[in-house]
Amino acid sequence: MLLNELGVGESARVAGFSEEGMRHHTRYLSLGLIPGNKISVLRVAPLGCPLQIKVGSTLLSIRKAEAEEVLIEGLS
Repeated sequence: MLLNELGVGESARVAGFSEEGMRHHTRYLSLGLIPGNKISVLRVAPLGCPLQIKVGSTLLSIRKAEAEEVLIEGLS
């Protein structure tokens, strides 16, 4: 599943990055999108971009295209 498919108020864990996301994986890792970290979608702009997400105690705004590069898995 991809991060852009997660609904507002839902949480998951970062599982990794898509093939396209591997080009930017160093940037994503520096933002805290580390596999295993809990991630939540807090808000989505009216036109669907950007998304406000929470990773750990950090709030980030990312583009929908970037959210399509982050793989997530359900919390267990």
